[in-house]
Amino acid sequence: MSRISIPASIDAAPEASQPLLNQVKSQLGSAPNIFRLIAKSPAALEGHLGLAGALGKGSLPAATRERIALAIGELNGCGYCLSAHSYVAAHLSKLSAEEIAANRRGRSTDAKADAAVVFAVQVAETRGRVADSDLTAVRAAGYDDAQIIEIVQHVALNVWTNYLNELARTEIDFPVADGVAA
Repeated sequence: MSRISIPASIDAAPEASQPLLNQVKSQLGSAPNIFRLIAKSPAALEGHLGLAGALGKGSLPAATRERIALAIGELNGCGYCLSAHSYVAAHLSKLSAEEIAANRRGRSTDAKADAAVVFAVQVAETRGRVADSDLTAVRAAGYDDAQIIEIVQHVALNVWTNYLNELARTEIDFPVADGVAA
């Protein structure tokens, strides 16, 4: 059970959050617990959706964004995010079970994506204090400075949702990912 109450429905959420939750529902087919939790603060929901939407227009492929989310979710031990992103990675990004497992280990079976995932983990583990060699490696894999900035923003966005879900103990409403306590 969540330690922060989650509105049971869109209609039970604060009025200012309801249009945003309806947008989520139109895109995903439902308003998962994480979004209804964030909706407790209309400003937080607007900020979350705004940042996620802006990053979705960036130059990193959706599959790489999911790979980063899986790596950071595993690093932070967030069962909710691992379950949600495992589902999205498999069903929307069409990543294989082998790739999802590699992502959770902070790697990728794709050489270019591997550099982004490894770099994202380094950013999280060092709190941004990466070595020059880490920047050199991600650049050598073909990532430019704009994409490096996007990787860092994806780390930050995922750390935020990981921390919120862990703090709240958000009930998982996706198929529970392997190795995650329900």
